[in-house]
Amino acid sequence: MNRIRELREDRDLRQSDLAKETGIDQRTISNYETGKSNPDSYALIKLADYFGVSIDYLVGRTKRDFFGKEDKIRFIEEIKQELEELKNFL
Repeated sequence: MNRIRELREDRDLRQSDLAKETGIDQRTISNYETGKSNPDSYALIKLADYFGVSIDYLVGRTKRDFFGKEDKIRFIEEIKQELEELKNFL
């Protein structure tokens, strides 16, 4: 799970810091990062929520973090535009 390591290191966190924040044992996080084991659904949700990314991004199914700040802003702007169009339609 290289993404876990990348996300952790991008935030200047140690494995023990991430363990404390997520409630996932530090050894378990190490095993995820080295590929010795894979996170279960509970761990994936905890990690994705903590880092603010999608599970697909976390597990490498997509190359983009669709829940990054820029994407959130763009998504909100799209919703605003759709609401304005609906308002004008009604």
